[in-house]
Amino acid sequence: MEKYLQLATTTPRRSVARRIARALVDSRLAACVQIVGPIESVYRWQGKIETASEWLCLIKTTRARLRAIAAMVQKHHPYDTPELVALPISAGSRRYLEWLAAAVRSPATQPTSARRSSCR
Repeated sequence: MEKYLQLATTTPRRSVARRIARALVDSRLAACVQIVGPIESVYRWQGKIETASEWLCLIKTTRARLRAIAAMVQKHHPYDTPELVALPISAGSRRYLEWLAAAVRSPATQPTSARRSSCR
């Protein structure tokens, strides 16, 4: 199993995406959340084909935080059944993955030489 994950969820409004992103990063469940949108989603819901404008959140984290992230997304999400899918990050630059791991650690376990990074 891969240690690092990229999770995806969609929201109906940018403000909801920002609220979820802020909560995840503030609680150190995610190192970064990229918000993309609006996007158009076409899906089947309760027997009908629906179309909606949504905002996509790409969440960078570790496998150990998956359950807590699922709970946080459910808490802040207006949908009855919010999307949350996990894709393994099977490879990446060593420095970025080190930053990702450090960003989700508690402050007490942070190395003093941690450098600033971004999702870019």
